[in-house]
Amino acid sequence: MAIVLAKSNPVSPARLAAFEILQRVEDGAYASILLAQKEPELEPRDRSLCHELVMGVVRWQLWLDRLAEYFTKRPTADLDSAIRLILRLGLYQLRFLSRVPASAVVNESVNLVHRARLRSAAALVNAVLRRAARELEVDPALGIIDSIERLAVVTSHPAWLIERWTKAFGNQETESLARANNRPAPIAFRIVNQRASEEEVIARLRASGARLEPSNIARHAWRITDQGPLFSEKVANGEVYVQDEASQMVAQVLDAQPGENVLDLCAAPGSKTTQIADRLMGLVIASDIHAHRLRTVKDTAKLQGLSNIHLLTLNGLEPLPFGESSFDRVLVDAPCSGTGTLRRNPEIRWRISADDIDDLSSRQQRLLLNAARVVKPGGRLVYSTCSVEPDENEAVVQTFLENNINFSLLALPWGAALTIPGTVRTWPQHHDTDGFFVAALQRNR
Repeated sequence: MAIVLAKSNPVSPARLAAFEILQRVEDGAYASILLAQKEPELEPRDRSLCHELVMGVVRWQLWLDRLAEYFTKRPTADLDSAIRLILRLGLYQLRFLSRVPASAVVNESVNLVHRARLRSAAALVNAVLRRAARELEVDPALGIIDSIERLAVVTSHPAWLIERWTKAFGNQETESLARANNRPAPIAFRIVNQRASEEEVIARLRASGARLEPSNIARHAWRITDQGPLFSEKVANGEVYVQDEASQMVAQVLDAQPGENVLDLCAAPGSKTTQIADRLMGLVIASDIHAHRLRTVKDTAKLQGLSNIHLLTLNGLEPLPFGESSFDRVLVDAPCSGTGTLRRNPEIRWRISADDIDDLSSRQQRLLLNAARVVKPGGRLVYSTCSVEPDENEAVVQTFLENNINFSLLALPWGAALTIPGTVRTWPQHHDTDGFFVAALQRNR
């Protein structure tokens, strides 16, 4: 529950906003959504610092808590949640933001304590951060003997997840993945074909000072750095859509052809739905279990000038309300653990459990089975997740193929790593994209 702050003690807008956002993240909200909502209230410099603080603290939560425990000599779980957040914020600035003066970090952290009406903890926060500013060499992972626990602390991931990945991918790959998860993801986008010419938009962005490079993962996908003044305008008017390269690849694997009918079974928030519809003359049925999430699809389609999307609220875990063999192409971009998106959504690592992954795997198999019934003979069924878990990916596809002899796995023209032949994975540590899994299945009869 968020604490009502007093207004007498000065705290910079960036730090105050970061603290308020982190409180809501603790209650289950997503940092990226809250940061986007907060942006209009902040000046550019404060906006940048707020984003750095929020994402950095969530990513490095375990490491920061172990560092706090070193200085407080007590478990951080015993501290008031607001004090725990204030210590994380202060320690993150001292250890990761070298250009921020230590005195400013300490003073504003103490002021945050007062604003949170927790004056009795001011002395503790002051003492811990002053000592931390003097002892910058302290390593909270030093002395940890167990290799799994040590890597968990070093990379700030739950130990159970590090152990799971180590068994699936090996020590070196796990460490590489975990370290990549703590680096910011690049900004990727596509041009909306219905709204603008790709060649003209790219030329104008470059002329405005943006630095662009074409994707090596997906056709018509681009990466951008040094955005320049025009990029945000193009996003706002619907000519440009920000979307990870691996996500864009999924729609291209579906390979919908002009005039075909397509079902996107788990469509919200609509990234892949609108990408498919943007280059397709046929009908796209965009379905989702949550009607409020389909409103996002509707708004995005309207902004992009797309009129060939029909929205339908349904539960994909139940038999679908379509006749046998109704669609040329069906996409099951299944709800998943999201472990391939930890760079963008670092809070996921602290929320999921092994039981969640088992439950999701079972649901994914049911979704795929229901979707298979409505695929036409000769049609294509694409299964994808933004998870790196084999139980949600290879295991789901293998189980499906073992029980559905009418379907076969199609070879794909993308490279693959650590996966079964014919399927594709992308990795943060190898491709600098989200971690995606994609399989294309053809109905033979």
